[in-house]
Amino acid sequence: MRFEISKVLDAIEGRVCTDPSLARAVVDLAEVIRYQDIDGGRPASLLRLGMVIDALSRELEEDSVQVYAVVHRALLSDADLTSNERMVVRRWADDGLVEVLDNPGDRMLEVADLLGLPVLSRVRFDGLRGRFPWLVEQPGRVVAPVPGAGGPVFIAHVGGGHSPVAGKRSPAGVKLLTRRWRCPESGCALFGGGGGGGAFADLAGGADRSPAAQAPPALRNGVPTCPRHGARLGDAGPRPRTEVLAVRVGGLVRRRFVLSEDQPVVAGRAPEQDGGIMLGQWLNDEARRWISRGHVRFELRVGEVIVTDVSTNGSGIRPAGSMAESDRIPLAPQQSRVLGENDMVELYPGVQIGRAEELPTGAPFTPTSVMAEHPRWPCAYPAPDK
Repeated sequence: MRFEISKVLDAIEGRVCTDPSLARAVVDLAEVIRYQDIDGGRPASLLRLGMVIDALSRELEEDSVQVYAVVHRALLSDADLTSNERMVVRRWADDGLVEVLDNPGDRMLEVADLLGLPVLSRVRFDGLRGRFPWLVEQPGRVVAPVPGAGGPVFIAHVGGGHSPVAGKRSPAGVKLLTRRWRCPESGCALFGGGGGGGAFADLAGGADRSPAAQAPPALRNGVPTCPRHGARLGDAGPRPRTEVLAVRVGGLVRRRFVLSEDQPVVAGRAPEQDGGIMLGQWLNDEARRWISRGHVRFELRVGEVIVTDVSTNGSGIRPAGSMAESDRIPLAPQQSRVLGENDMVELYPGVQIGRAEELPTGAPFTPTSVMAEHPRWPCAYPAPDK
């Protein structure tokens, strides 16, 4: 069983990040691990983060969703966690996948404000409504994970809906995310040599990560500050521009990825290039035969997304997401084209890549659960009390 639990924790690790472009919600890990009523288990369990992530995936009807987790430093030595869980949290901290804070305070709300993200929390934050007016104006931005049939579900604290709602990045967040920042403390995981964040194994890599993935600084009296060390950050120049693209297979958004000015991205059945987007796990046999290992290359140049077919069989562009065959524009091998705002690249019928907001699901949805390797899954989710 210990091996299976380690595999679950590895799967959860693939869903935590500090990348402003990929995170879909903010959580306080020290709070989530103590949702004992979700599974009726021990006082603290890192597996509950996986259960909440699964719930978020179901609510958003999107696979592979990622969360931005803030972590109290005391959690690194919390005796209620197993030694393996503590080791995993320390690794996340060392790799810059989570924010570790001496005094988290309202950092979770600050991140949500800067990035326009919803908050998954049972805390009401009544005393902070003056600083963050959206707590009143957009009550759906904060939803509480509670026990439900088949796993946690979300309920709004006051008004609003029961599904996490995203907002817009605050003006301060927009400004901060145009720059790269450096912490004077040696070895800072978030603001060191390579930025912090990156959620999948093929996107991770410590100092090799794109600076576009760097976490947002904290603001202390208007000064960009490292949330972990409390040190004033230095401005290291402009941050590369980015676009968030998403893969849709069979009508389901399977994965988001970030395209930045500093690094092209190749998508295909099993790309050999670093940072490639592998689609093979979602393809049927016919699609695998048609789609090349590296099928299309994306580049961001002067704000334009350029797509180049690097395959054997070619692909196509569907303007404004039209499914009519007469509207499909062929893209021959080695041909390039600017991807319009609402265009989708179609590698094979039903396999499309485009800007994330332009790819609605519209299909029956069964997410890939991070809990799938749990020896009791799906029975790990008890039915709620009547």
